[in-house]
Amino acid sequence: MKIFPLNLIPYGTKIDFMRMRWVSLTVAALLTLASIVAIATMQFNFALDFTGGTSVEVRFAKLADVDAVRSKLADAGYTSAQVQTFGSGNDLLIRLQGKEGAGQQTDPTQIADHVVSIVTSAGNPAQRMSSGYVGSQVGKELAWNGIWALLFVMVGFLAYISFRFEWKFAVSAIITTLSDIIIVAGWFAVTQHEFDLTVLAGILSALGYSINDKIVVFDRVRENFRAMRAPPREILNASINQTLSRTIIVSFVAFLTVLALYLYGGGSLQGMAEAQMIGIVLGTLSSIFVACPLLTIGPLQVSKQDLMPKAKDEAALARRP
Repeated sequence: MKIFPLNLIPYGTKIDFMRMRWVSLTVAALLTLASIVAIATMQFNFALDFTGGTSVEVRFAKLADVDAVRSKLADAGYTSAQVQTFGSGNDLLIRLQGKEGAGQQTDPTQIADHVVSIVTSAGNPAQRMSSGYVGSQVGKELAWNGIWALLFVMVGFLAYISFRFEWKFAVSAIITTLSDIIIVAGWFAVTQHEFDLTVLAGILSALGYSINDKIVVFDRVRENFRAMRAPPREILNASINQTLSRTIIVSFVAFLTVLALYLYGGGSLQGMAEAQMIGIVLGTLSSIFVACPLLTIGPLQVSKQDLMPKAKDEAALARRP
């Protein structure tokens, strides 16, 4: 039974994705190379998490307006201030770097008092609850922890896919997923949007989504290699077409969820949501246009022998039409 809402793409679609594989692979390679150049030359606009700065906890007499506080700080010269609520709606956590230029306060207590004087108003006075300084050394440790987390995830995915499928699939998945997250990182380097721990978390979650999407396609490839009598190129095309509807629907729903987070989650979550949205789009496109086409070239070219079932199933396989 065919249910239209659950089948966006008509059954029996025969789009020849392998025909356009060189175009898609070239575009992916150029975007990845451009992102690497952007990261190396422009670098990231690191936030307080990585550079160090002052953290101030402020309590207002009434419910605090986060956007208004952020705007006041920006007008006062703290353009990269991070403002978020914690506890009740009257409490705000403000994290900021010192203002550019000479003669500015460097003592955390003085900066905190200055921040309180900026954000307080006659109708809603504020008081400082606590303040402190986040050193750059902590930021370096966080950066290295993020790098190690990324490497750990990559090695784990490589081992899992190699065990479940075949090493060619694992290499293809890692190459395309690395390309996805490099392009996401390149976007933040080009736009100079703040790069903080939430952005890093968004990139890591996009990495997981991208890998999951490719595993679904690869699983169908494995099934079709064992069930179909056709050249590898036709099997790869059929597998992409059979999972196309599922891929688009799941990606669209995930994108809508993250879009809501981007629009209504506040400034502190916008960076993470932005990384996730870009990662979802790239992960979906790479699953369709890049991951399987990689399995048709060079040492990654997959054959029926790579996915043959165990010896006891070969007789049954041979009897299939």
